[in-house]
Amino acid sequence: MTSTPRVMTILWPSFAMAGVLEGVVFSVVDPADLRWFGHAPIGASPQAVYTLSFLLFWALISASGALTALLGFDADGTQAPAGRAD
Repeated sequence: MTSTPRVMTILWPSFAMAGVLEGVVFSVVDPADLRWFGHAPIGASPQAVYTLSFLLFWALISASGALTALLGFDADGTQAPAGRAD
């Protein structure tokens, strides 16, 4: 598999799951109530909080997917067979 499809198999599902995670988190948390470690209010607009949290969620989920994809390769760079038990 070339690098572009491989990257898209990581980025597209992580984009979708970041949207789901943001919906779940912000159905419980109000961005206006967020504070820095319980002290001063964040001071950002709700849209900025939504945007930054989405990008953070996307980056974290993408890193997880990339690490999983990396671990699926042998030392010589070939795809490991599915279901291998060693």
